[in-house]
Amino acid sequence: MRVLLVAATNLSFDDNFDFQVPGYQEHGYDGGPGVRNADELAEMAGRLCYESWDRPNPKTATNEGYLGNIIQQGHFSVLEHASATFYIDGVSRNFSHELIRHRHLSFSEVSQRYVDISTFNYVAHPTLEKEYGDRTAVSDGIADSYSGEQYVEVVDDLVERGYTRKEARQAARFYIPSACETKILVTGNHRAWREMLPKRLSKGADLEFQLVARDILKLLKEIAPNTYQDIEVPE
Repeated sequence: MRVLLVAATNLSFDDNFDFQVPGYQEHGYDGGPGVRNADELAEMAGRLCYESWDRPNPKTATNEGYLGNIIQQGHFSVLEHASATFYIDGVSRNFSHELIRHRHLSFSEVSQRYVDISTFNYVAHPTLEKEYGDRTAVSDGIADSYSGEQYVEVVDDLVERGYTRKEARQAARFYIPSACETKILVTGNHRAWREMLPKRLSKGADLEFQLVARDILKLLKEIAPNTYQDIEVPE
């Protein structure tokens, strides 16, 4: 399993390296030490609504305090302006079918219709890996219980019968188990990520998804720590 952060929102500056939202820096505030772009953008959006550029309330004068109040009040619309994109591989098709239920995220997944998946690995569920052996051994066991050769044979046979290779693959993939590895690119704004994470970090969630969600949260905390200040990374 691998989770890579491949894109995240950055603020745009003018030639004087000032933020382009009028009023934001005019009161001598530069975001504070260590404040990340996504956190800064959310505060900028919130302060624009009320033009509270002078930060009259000491409790919300810092970015951490401001976003802490946003989270407490549930005013999550300001978190929608920044986004993060992850590349995920080494996960099962079972996982991706659960992931795409979060409809506020956006997805691009490797196609089993266009791509030859006969060489793809099989992914061992964490529980199988724990109870029955190392990941490679379990993956090989899954592969042995299904015939990868049968997939290839069906593709070749259907092509000989006059079907296109895409048509043959989309039919032959029914011989492939849902443990087959998939690769997926996922983008979401920070409100969408906050909606997904508590559900999939829950002990009631599938363990494979729990592990992916944990790695996503670790990376999100690096780029937007104040946006996720109330969500702890599980052990």
